[in-house]
Amino acid sequence: MINLKRAKEIISNFHKLKIAVIGDIILDKYLWGDVERISPEAPVPVVDVKKETVSLGGAANVANNIASLDAVSYMIGVIGNDENGKIIQSLLKEKGIIPILTIDSSRPTIEKTRVIAVSQQLIRIDRENREPLNEEIQQYLINSIKEIEKEVDGFIVSDYGKGVINQKVMDYIKSLRKPVFVDPKPTNFYLYRGITIMTPNKKEAYEGSKSDKSLSVEEVGKKIMNQLNLNQLIITLGPEGMALFEDEKVIKIPAKAKKVFDVTGAGDTVISVLTLSKLSGASWEESATISNYAAGYVVGEIGTATIDRETLIKTIEYQTDELVL
Repeated sequence: MINLKRAKEIISNFHKLKIAVIGDIILDKYLWGDVERISPEAPVPVVDVKKETVSLGGAANVANNIASLDAVSYMIGVIGNDENGKIIQSLLKEKGIIPILTIDSSRPTIEKTRVIAVSQQLIRIDRENREPLNEEIQQYLINSIKEIEKEVDGFIVSDYGKGVINQKVMDYIKSLRKPVFVDPKPTNFYLYRGITIMTPNKKEAYEGSKSDKSLSVEEVGKKIMNQLNLNQLIITLGPEGMALFEDEKVIKIPAKAKKVFDVTGAGDTVISVLTLSKLSGASWEESATISNYAAGYVVGEIGTATIDRETLIKTIEYQTDELVL
């Protein structure tokens, strides 16, 4: 647990940090509307679209979370030579995120379109190319890392399994001997050996470690740590909160959400706040606790959400009855 004074002390240091985010950049599009009838063509709802919005998704949402918390945020990734790529560049500029982008004309900018009505997501439409990056683009990415590697305090790898994170890129990042925080993809667990910490959800933890469902979360966590030579691990457990594995200890941290409307981007917030808290001098338990409060806030928002320092402090302050004072 953590007291409010200590939480404020940690959060007050966020603005001193510089974080490089590398991963799969996604443009999130939202179609917002009403449903009042069923289509005569098929048994599906007809959505009367009222507005359309766009936001930074995937790794770009992590970079947005970092910027929202007043740290310097670098976004390293790949976009297509298309209109969505231009929108991404515009959004990064608007949010104060430093773009270090590679344009790959052979693939589109990844897009996820969500149709939302009556405060519920009805369908998601994806446009993407998940083929591995070619050698030339991989080298451009590594060159991008070289541009800022001496300036940053740590790296966040936001792996959505769309091809940006691969062996060559991960080997280079790990060779820099700086803190590496990973939001993983189960199929890529083998890439994360020896990193600082990663934050799979429960489903990803079981899939990535090829664990039978009969195993407990504690057993799965220890298995992952042994497989990947990790000293720390967090497994997020949705409504059950999260489990922090630190050396031989396992600490269960209860969920802080008072309401859950949309879990989109919650993992992005967890990895962002965890990274900034730890690099601001917090212990792993303190870092996990603060990130848990942040996740509790963003799941109460509809769509891809971020949290700022003031809101994070207020979120903790409103629940002081649950804190150790």
